[in-house]
Amino acid sequence: MSEPARLYLVTPLVTAADAFLPVLREALEAADVASLLLRLGEGAGDETVRAVAALTQKRDIALMLEGEAERVARCGADGLHVSHDEKRLAAALKRLHPDFIVGVGGLETRDDAMRAGEAGADYLLFDGDFEQALERAAWWAEIFETPCVALARRLEDIGPLAATGAEFVMIGDFVWDDPRGPAEAMREASRLAGGAP
Repeated sequence: MSEPARLYLVTPLVTAADAFLPVLREALEAADVASLLLRLGEGAGDETVRAVAALTQKRDIALMLEGEAERVARCGADGLHVSHDEKRLAAALKRLHPDFIVGVGGLETRDDAMRAGEAGADYLLFDGDFEQALERAAWWAEIFETPCVALARRLEDIGPLAATGAEFVMIGDFVWDDPRGPAEAMREASRLAGGAP
């Protein structure tokens, strides 16, 4: 029997750490999170990344950034997430491997996914609509060794996506927008990812 899928949490756009850190801390304490993708708003400085990194490192959570490879190395993050582009992926791998994680999303076709896997990406994110993410994650998890992440756009998507065999389920906006608060949304997401009915 395969291991339950783990959660990969995406932040809203963060411009300053002070206001966001207490909310983030509460969300991370509510569930087992494998990775955090920190989305930086305009004007966010390195100090924001370092503050979030201090929080994730205590919990053994991989901190991923979008954007520039240099900031990953400079700020104590664990890796870079890029949208699929063969040149961009190759440049990120050349700069960051083997010391940092490089993940890739925006894979429009199966061929894109296979090329990204062959290039050496550490994980592939299937982030289309629900049916596409479901089909691609099931296909990839059955055949390939490189870990895959399936994007859930709603809480109710988590269970079916986790059942594909994907190693990770990515969650984001609906956690932060949940009227019950992010911590309760995270607790429910964790139950669903673990295969609870």
